[in-house]
Amino acid sequence: MNTPQYLRDVQASFLRRRWFLKDCGVGLAGIAASSLLQSEAHAQGAKADDTSAATVNPLVPRDPRFHAKAKRVIYMFNAGAPSQLELFDPKPELQARDGQLPPAELLKGYRAAFIDPNSALLGGKFKFEKRGQCGMELSEVLPHTAEIADDICLIRTMQTEAVNHAPAQIMMNTGSQQFGRPSFGAWTLYGLGNESADLPGYVVLTSAKGTSGGASNYGAGFLPTMYGGVPFRSSGDPVLYLSNPSGIDKQAQRASLDAITQLNELSLQSLGDPQTAARIQSFEMAYRLQSSVPELMDLGSEPQHILEMYGIKDPKEANYARNCLLARRLIERGVRFVQLFHEAWDQHGNLTGGVKQNAADTDKASSALVKDLKQQGLLNDTLVVWGGEFGRTPMVQGGNDGRDHHNRSYSMWLAGGGIKAGHVHGETDELGFNVVNDPVHVHDLNATLLHLLGLDHERLTYRFQGRDFRLTDVHGTLVPGILA
Repeated sequence: MNTPQYLRDVQASFLRRRWFLKDCGVGLAGIAASSLLQSEAHAQGAKADDTSAATVNPLVPRDPRFHAKAKRVIYMFNAGAPSQLELFDPKPELQARDGQLPPAELLKGYRAAFIDPNSALLGGKFKFEKRGQCGMELSEVLPHTAEIADDICLIRTMQTEAVNHAPAQIMMNTGSQQFGRPSFGAWTLYGLGNESADLPGYVVLTSAKGTSGGASNYGAGFLPTMYGGVPFRSSGDPVLYLSNPSGIDKQAQRASLDAITQLNELSLQSLGDPQTAARIQSFEMAYRLQSSVPELMDLGSEPQHILEMYGIKDPKEANYARNCLLARRLIERGVRFVQLFHEAWDQHGNLTGGVKQNAADTDKASSALVKDLKQQGLLNDTLVVWGGEFGRTPMVQGGNDGRDHHNRSYSMWLAGGGIKAGHVHGETDELGFNVVNDPVHVHDLNATLLHLLGLDHERLTYRFQGRDFRLTDVHGTLVPGILA
């Protein structure tokens, strides 16, 4: 995607339109056709390089550059750094050396602000069992994830440079530790557009306490703001100001919106500013949300056995399980990217109780989402991602029941479109400290996920401040070992 040419084409189109309106005597009457054109372009879709359709509606769905295995993404971001040693990566030797100091050669030349090299090793707190036909070893606190072992790909060798929560979360979601870069979801929407005319293309759902990195984890960065994630709140109006204020009925609102749209259209024709196009799209989307969102958030139409599968006791109670079910409902309605944020995994102390509680809060619903997608025929072309920003050390912290931050090796799992199911990728050393083979950097993972969506991570670029930016910056290599 050549962004400079795209912007030139967009602005040129607006200039041609301005000349037509001014010199051909059409006046403002032609503006009313724009809404119809948007709907038509949205219904017909566009090719990846079709800037004329994008001019009418920048969110029009576009074909990928090459055959895609997946069309959409559900990203369950379990922030706080889930301990891979308690959940996904069993280490009998670490168990055997519990309480001993780590070998000197293991820490030779190792420097980290948060790691005390004199801390003793800490054995895993839970038992592991081989699960599924594939024999994937998983913790006893993940009985429901164990039921989908044959559907997931477990990566045990994730790596990142970041060592603290906010930078690592932003790194995981934007490819950079710096604020202001577009998120993975924003890049996906920028490359593929949105299939839903009534809902945002990128929706964010939050449980627990959200994330340390805040809105930077799902923002548009320097991309046009229409590509950023839209948070749906867990209480009150799902979207701020969704309800009309007292004294404003639907007819008055529509009349006001039409007047504002006409003024914005005039500005757009004069200046060709993409941000004005984003503003028009935002206002129209907000209007449509008033009818689409209440229906979406009402789980009353869901069968009782589905609610029970997710572990939902009260359909109106805001929690991780409800968000997982909402994620399925969102992609059913054409939403391109859904991201769940749940920050609760930062066990510097109370490791045993904390991991057990967090697993109880998330395990059943995470598994149910994969099962539900599979039942609905949606898993084959939906990418499902589960993971956090980094892992935990093999050494103890906080007395005898805690672990510190560890960025050299941690675990995530994937499922769905194009992912090798029932597969464990990579291996860490006998203490879980370093990667032995098949390392997967954050950039490698993002490059591979974009590839499955039919996007080339080296060509999906946007020119900003004199250079072309991309999600993987100047890094990233495809990971063929996790591809079906």
